[in-house]
Amino acid sequence: MEPQLLDKFDKILNYCFRLFKSKNLDYGPTWFLYRFQSLNDEIWRKVKRIRTLEEHDDYACIPEGRDIEYVGIINYCIMFLIKLDTSAGIPTNDDVTEDLEVLDKIDNDIIYNAYQAHMTTVRELLIKKNTDYGDAWKSMSLTSMTDQVIIRVYRIRKILLNNGKCSVSEGIIAQLHDIINYCVFALIKMDTNLFTNG
Repeated sequence: MEPQLLDKFDKILNYCFRLFKSKNLDYGPTWFLYRFQSLNDEIWRKVKRIRTLEEHDDYACIPEGRDIEYVGIINYCIMFLIKLDTSAGIPTNDDVTEDLEVLDKIDNDIIYNAYQAHMTTVRELLIKKNTDYGDAWKSMSLTSMTDQVIIRVYRIRKILLNNGKCSVSEGIIAQLHDIINYCVFALIKMDTNLFTNG
Protein backbone atom coordinates (compact mmCIF):
# COMPACT_ATOMS: atom_id res chain seq x y z
CA MET A 1 0.00 0.00 0.00
CA GLU A 2 1.56 3.27 -1.11
CA PRO A 3 1.56 6.01 1.56
CA GLN A 4 0.34 8.54 -1.03
CA LEU A 5 -2.98 6.69 -1.38
CA LEU A 6 -3.62 6.79 2.37
CA ASP A 7 -2.61 10.45 2.47
CA LYS A 8 -5.19 11.23 -0.22
CA PHE A 9 -7.79 9.10 1.57
CA ASP A 10 -7.17 11.03 4.78
CA LYS A 11 -7.47 14.41 3.03
CA ILE A 12 -10.78 13.34 1.52
CA LEU A 13 -11.95 12.03 4.90
CA ASN A 14 -11.02 15.29 6.62
CA TYR A 15 -12.91 17.33 4.04
CA CYS A 16 -16.01 15.10 4.34
CA PHE A 17 -15.87 15.21 8.14
CA ARG A 18 -15.53 19.00 8.27
CA LEU A 19 -18.50 19.37 5.92
CA PHE A 20 -20.52 16.90 8.01
CA LYS A 21 -19.76 18.85 11.20
CA SER A 22 -20.63 22.18 9.59
CA LYS A 23 -23.97 20.89 8.34
CA ASN A 24 -24.66 19.35 11.73
CA LEU A 25 -24.14 22.76 13.33
CA ASP A 26 -26.48 24.37 10.77
CA TYR A 27 -29.30 21.83 10.82
CA GLY A 28 -28.73 19.57 13.79
CA PRO A 29 -28.84 15.78 13.33
CA THR A 30 -32.10 15.93 11.35
CA TRP A 31 -30.85 13.08 9.16
CA PHE A 32 -31.81 10.71 12.00
CA LEU A 33 -35.39 11.24 10.75
CA TYR A 34 -34.57 9.47 7.50
CA ARG A 35 -35.71 5.91 7.16
CA PHE A 36 -33.17 3.54 5.65
CA GLN A 37 -34.80 3.52 2.21
CA SER A 38 -34.82 7.33 2.22
CA LEU A 39 -31.09 7.42 2.92
CA ASN A 40 -30.55 4.93 0.11
CA ASP A 41 -32.67 7.13 -2.18
CA GLU A 42 -30.47 10.13 -1.33
CA ILE A 43 -27.39 8.14 -2.36
CA TRP A 44 -29.20 7.09 -5.54
CA ARG A 45 -30.17 10.70 -6.33
CA LYS A 46 -26.55 11.84 -6.07
CA VAL A 47 -25.04 8.97 -8.06
CA LYS A 48 -27.75 9.43 -10.73
CA ARG A 49 -26.67 13.07 -11.08
CA ILE A 50 -23.02 11.96 -11.38
CA ARG A 51 -23.96 9.57 -14.16
CA THR A 52 -25.97 12.29 -15.92
CA LEU A 53 -23.00 14.67 -15.71
CA GLU A 54 -20.71 11.96 -17.10
CA GLU A 55 -23.02 11.44 -20.05
CA HIS A 56 -23.32 15.18 -20.79
CA ASP A 57 -19.68 16.28 -20.56
CA ASP A 58 -20.20 17.76 -17.10
CA TYR A 59 -22.76 20.27 -18.34
CA ALA A 60 -24.69 21.38 -15.25
CA CYS A 61 -27.32 23.99 -14.41
CA ILE A 62 -26.07 24.27 -10.83
CA PRO A 63 -22.42 24.85 -9.85
CA GLU A 64 -21.77 21.64 -7.90
CA GLY A 65 -19.78 19.11 -9.90
CA ARG A 66 -19.26 15.39 -9.60
CA ASP A 67 -16.65 15.79 -6.86
CA ILE A 68 -19.05 17.38 -4.37
CA GLU A 69 -21.68 14.73 -5.22
CA TYR A 70 -19.19 11.97 -4.37
CA VAL A 71 -18.53 13.74 -1.06
CA GLY A 72 -22.28 13.84 -0.40
CA ILE A 73 -22.54 10.11 -1.08
CA ILE A 74 -19.72 9.39 1.38
CA ASN A 75 -21.47 11.37 4.10
CA TYR A 76 -24.87 9.78 3.43
CA CYS A 77 -23.20 6.35 3.69
CA ILE A 78 -21.70 7.31 7.06
CA MET A 79 -25.11 8.56 8.25
CA PHE A 80 -26.57 5.20 7.17
CA LEU A 81 -23.85 3.32 9.07
CA ILE A 82 -24.38 5.42 12.21
CA LYS A 83 -28.13 4.78 12.06
CA LEU A 84 -27.43 1.05 11.84
CA ASP A 85 -25.25 1.41 14.96
CA THR A 86 -26.74 0.23 18.25
CA SER A 87 -24.16 1.94 20.46
CA ALA A 88 -25.21 3.92 23.50
CA GLY A 89 -26.36 7.43 22.66
CA ILE A 90 -27.42 6.60 19.10
CA PRO A 91 -31.23 6.91 18.87
CA THR A 92 -33.39 4.42 17.01
CA ASN A 93 -35.96 5.31 14.35
CA ASP A 94 -38.71 4.88 16.93
CA ASP A 95 -36.92 7.16 19.40
CA VAL A 96 -36.85 10.15 17.08
CA THR A 97 -40.28 9.74 15.54
CA GLU A 98 -41.91 9.43 18.95
CA ASP A 99 -40.23 12.54 20.33
CA LEU A 100 -38.44 15.10 18.13
CA GLU A 101 -36.78 16.58 21.22
CA VAL A 102 -34.58 13.47 21.21
CA LEU A 103 -32.69 15.13 18.33
CA ASP A 104 -31.83 18.11 20.53
CA LYS A 105 -30.42 15.83 23.21
CA ILE A 106 -28.03 13.87 21.01
CA ASP A 107 -24.45 14.47 22.08
CA ASN A 108 -22.49 15.78 19.08
CA ASP A 109 -19.34 14.07 20.35
CA ILE A 110 -21.09 10.70 20.16
CA ILE A 111 -22.04 11.37 16.54
CA TYR A 112 -18.57 12.64 15.61
CA ASN A 113 -16.85 9.70 17.33
CA ALA A 114 -19.17 7.29 15.52
CA TYR A 115 -18.35 9.01 12.20
CA GLN A 116 -14.61 8.66 12.82
CA ALA A 117 -14.95 5.05 13.97
CA HIS A 118 -16.81 4.07 10.81
CA MET A 119 -14.28 5.87 8.63
CA THR A 120 -11.44 4.06 10.42
CA THR A 121 -13.13 0.75 9.57
CA VAL A 122 -13.52 1.82 5.93
CA ARG A 123 -9.86 2.88 5.80
CA GLU A 124 -8.74 -0.50 7.13
CA LEU A 125 -10.92 -2.24 4.56
CA LEU A 126 -9.44 -0.10 1.79
CA ILE A 127 -5.93 -1.22 2.81
CA LYS A 128 -6.91 -4.91 2.84
CA LYS A 129 -8.85 -4.86 -0.42
CA ASN A 130 -6.29 -2.76 -2.23
CA THR A 131 -3.61 -5.25 -1.16
CA ASP A 132 -5.70 -8.21 -2.36
CA TYR A 133 -6.74 -6.59 -5.66
CA GLY A 134 -3.38 -4.99 -6.41
CA ASP A 135 -4.46 -1.42 -7.21
CA ALA A 136 -7.05 -2.69 -9.69
CA TRP A 137 -9.02 0.55 -9.20
CA LYS A 138 -6.30 2.48 -11.02
CA SER A 139 -7.19 0.80 -14.31
CA MET A 140 -10.93 1.32 -13.86
CA SER A 141 -12.71 4.17 -15.60
CA LEU A 142 -14.60 6.76 -13.61
CA THR A 143 -17.81 5.62 -15.28
CA SER A 144 -17.19 2.06 -14.05
CA MET A 145 -16.77 3.34 -10.50
CA THR A 146 -20.03 5.24 -10.79
CA ASP A 147 -21.74 2.09 -12.01
CA GLN A 148 -20.30 0.11 -9.10
CA VAL A 149 -21.94 2.60 -6.73
CA ILE A 150 -25.24 2.32 -8.61
CA ILE A 151 -25.13 -1.48 -8.40
CA ARG A 152 -24.59 -1.35 -4.64
CA VAL A 153 -27.43 1.13 -4.17
CA TYR A 154 -29.70 -1.33 -5.95
CA ARG A 155 -28.39 -4.21 -3.82
CA ILE A 156 -29.16 -2.24 -0.65
CA ARG A 157 -32.67 -1.59 -1.97
CA LYS A 158 -33.19 -5.34 -2.50
CA ILE A 159 -31.78 -6.18 0.94
CA LEU A 160 -34.09 -3.63 2.58
CA LEU A 161 -37.06 -5.15 0.73
CA ASN A 162 -35.96 -8.51 2.21
CA ASN A 163 -36.00 -7.01 5.73
CA GLY A 164 -32.20 -6.88 5.82
CA LYS A 165 -31.77 -10.61 5.23
CA CYS A 166 -29.22 -12.14 2.85
CA SER A 167 -28.91 -15.84 2.16
CA VAL A 168 -25.32 -15.94 0.85
CA SER A 169 -24.39 -12.35 0.03
CA GLU A 170 -22.74 -9.57 2.03
CA GLY A 171 -25.19 -7.31 3.81
CA ILE A 172 -25.90 -3.58 3.83
CA ILE A 173 -22.82 -2.58 5.84
CA ALA A 174 -20.46 -4.22 3.33
CA GLN A 175 -22.27 -2.47 0.46
CA LEU A 176 -21.93 0.91 2.18
CA HIS A 177 -18.23 0.33 2.84
CA ASP A 178 -17.70 -0.48 -0.85
CA ILE A 179 -19.63 2.61 -1.95
CA ILE A 180 -17.43 4.85 0.20
CA ASN A 181 -14.24 3.32 -1.14
CA TYR A 182 -15.37 3.60 -4.77
CA CYS A 183 -16.21 7.27 -4.13
CA VAL A 184 -12.75 7.83 -2.62
CA PHE A 185 -11.08 6.13 -5.60
CA ALA A 186 -13.17 8.21 -8.01
CA LEU A 187 -12.20 11.43 -6.24
CA ILE A 188 -8.52 10.45 -6.37
CA LYS A 189 -8.76 9.65 -10.09
CA MET A 190 -10.55 12.95 -10.76
CA ASP A 191 -7.58 14.75 -9.17
CA THR A 192 -9.97 17.41 -7.95
CA ASN A 193 -8.56 20.46 -6.15
CA LEU A 194 -11.40 20.24 -3.61
CA PHE A 195 -9.09 18.77 -0.97
CA THR A 196 -5.91 20.76 -1.52
CA ASN A 197 -6.39 22.57 1.79
CA GLY A 198 -7.47 19.39 3.61
